Amino acid sequence: MRNPLRNPFLKKQVLVTLCASLTVGGCSLEVGDLNNPGLDAIRETPTPAGVFSVATGLLIGNRAGVSAQNGYVAQLGILGRESFTLDPADPRYVTEMVRGTLNPGSPAFGGSNWNAPYANIRNANTLLSMVDKVSGLTDAQKEATRGFAKTIQAIDFLVAINTRDENGAPIDVGGDITELAPIEPKAVVFTHIATLLDEAKAHLTAGGTAFPFPLSSGYDGFDTPPDFIAFNRALKARVEVYRGNFTSALTALDESFLDLAAPLELGVYHTYSTSSGDATNALFSNGNIIANPLLVTEAERKLTGDVDDRVTRKIGTLEKEVKYDDAIRSTYEFILYDSASAPIPIIRNEELILLRAEANIGLGNIPTAAEDLNFIRVTSGGLTAREDITAANALDELLRQKRYSLLFEGGHRWIDLRRYNRLETIATPDSVINRAFPLPSPETDARK
Repeated sequence: MRNPLRNPFLKKQVLVTLCASLTVGGCSLEVGDLNNPGLDAIRETPTPAGVFSVATGLLIGNRAGVSAQNGYVAQLGILGRESFTLDPADPRYVTEMVRGTLNPGSPAFGGSNWNAPYANIRNANTLLSMVDKVSGLTDAQKEATRGFAKTIQAIDFLVAINTRDENGAPIDVGGDITELAPIEPKAVVFTHIATLLDEAKAHLTAGGTAFPFPLSSGYDGFDTPPDFIAFNRALKARVEVYRGNFTSALTALDESFLDLAAPLELGVYHTYSTSSGDATNALFSNGNIIANPLLVTEAERKLTGDVDDRVTRKIGTLEKEVKYDDAIRSTYEFILYDSASAPIPIIRNEELILLRAEANIGLGNIPTAAEDLNFIRVTSGGLTAREDITAANALDELLRQKRYSLLFEGGHRWIDLRRYNRLETIATPDSVINRAFPLPSPETDARK
């Protein structure tokens, strides 16, 4: 299992430095005045050590809230009806997230997935400013750092717009914290993300052969600027598919780490551990989170009658049924995160193969898409290949494969159904389908 922060520099010094530079919430440490001279000194007279601290600290900020019970994976899992969270101490997991409208005034629910990514985006802006002024780094080291920072920013902006969708999100957040950035439309935010990734690639290309700071073990195999470019291009492919730019997506995939001969698990991960001061994966053995039984009953069967291998790998059977009421009940739990140190994918090879299939479907290249879909069916699901994939059913097949291949990894089901206007397919008479998180009340109130 990956060691999330293999250098204590990432766990202690970095965390303190990162939190001291935050301008929004997102860290539990108590810090002083965030507009104090110490922060000004970090920005105006940066040192190489300070640059390294903030750079590696971005990894901590990037994973903030991902694995929490009320975090990105679990909340988007509820909205996509992959999961339900039945916490006796907080009925809002049902009353708000399943049967109600998301409340923008609740930072733990409708107003969530906001402060943490924007705190990290601002930290990346601080880092970029530091790199421009620091002495003692080579030009290549500066370029590698810029490429890293902009790639991490792109991930955080993607969290913001994936959750807010048509509600939009601010992108010009590099100025004074008291200045209100305009809320930009969804398309503008996605264009900004794509631009960040392209700029990052250019920086990384000029970034030499090594980063001047360590990355977590979740980046093993992608921890040099040349290898990091493959990760960057993987993210670009996802963004271009989301934008409907399928030719550009295929170009990005050609430069990514997509490889039919490589393990499907190959990729980049958020990492966790039980070490003192580090964060654990709270999705492991969380008795409040249950798997939607439809994942089992709607799964395809093999010729032997056994269920899809992905169900067997990712879903286990509870000793007794867990029930909220007659409509929300299950005897299943998720077992794909098998320890408190289990990593959570940011993006991996299996998704890239499916993104290539999706891009080819979008371009009308159905036979080519069918090859990738059948590869996933056989390799990941243990199913037989389909010989009847056509333009009429290819998208249905794609969404089915993405449902099980990317199950409970980061809201893919909810995002995909929304992109193709199919959220109504998971609606039930007693539920409310939320298409997007609202803008948090502090954001809208400040703009009145």
